[in-house]
Amino acid sequence: MRSPNKKRTKRKKTADYKAALDFFAEAGLLKKVKRSGWWVAGIANPESVADHCFRCAIIGYYLAHLEKADPHNVTVMALFNDIHEARINDLHKMGHFYIDFKEAEKKVFEQQIKKLDQDVSLELGRMRSEYDRQHSREALIARDADILECLIQAKEYTDHGYPVAKKFLQVAPGFLKTQSAKNMWRQIKRWDSSCWWEDIVKFER
Repeated sequence: MRSPNKKRTKRKKTADYKAALDFFAEAGLLKKVKRSGWWVAGIANPESVADHCFRCAIIGYYLAHLEKADPHNVTVMALFNDIHEARINDLHKMGHFYIDFKEAEKKVFEQQIKKLDQDVSLELGRMRSEYDRQHSREALIARDADILECLIQAKEYTDHGYPVAKKFLQVAPGFLKTQSAKNMWRQIKRWDSSCWWEDIVKFER
């Protein structure tokens, strides 16, 4: 005969899995949410928030190694930074001028993680708080990853015939904090984003 404690544990785990699946489904919405700032720049079909977060996490992981920081913390912060947009969408800078979006982001994120496994919710809450404060090396690197992803995307749009995207290249670099991110930006300015595959083709021949 099973003890009452075992039954309670089993029910709790079942509830955790349901909450996790709901969270995964919600995160999947980010594949459909477009980055709205690029609409203002005249780009009819910009990348999704999921696209942005995925590359942010890769950039953050790489920068963390260059900066001798914790790659796990940086990657988590970069990956989950925009998860709230599954509920309240992406809002461009003009919208931020009229709406206190930061408070809404915080409220949504707290509700998104509260039913998750306790270890997961505690870590995500801690990482989000650290990112928002922007005091630790990891938080600064995660923010730099976010900016660099936008800079790379702007360069790609520029190279593919959207000249208005150049305006982002004039302002955003000034917000970079780490030396590795600043070095990366100097390379981005000289980089032709449309040619990365050519060396692969030459190598294959």
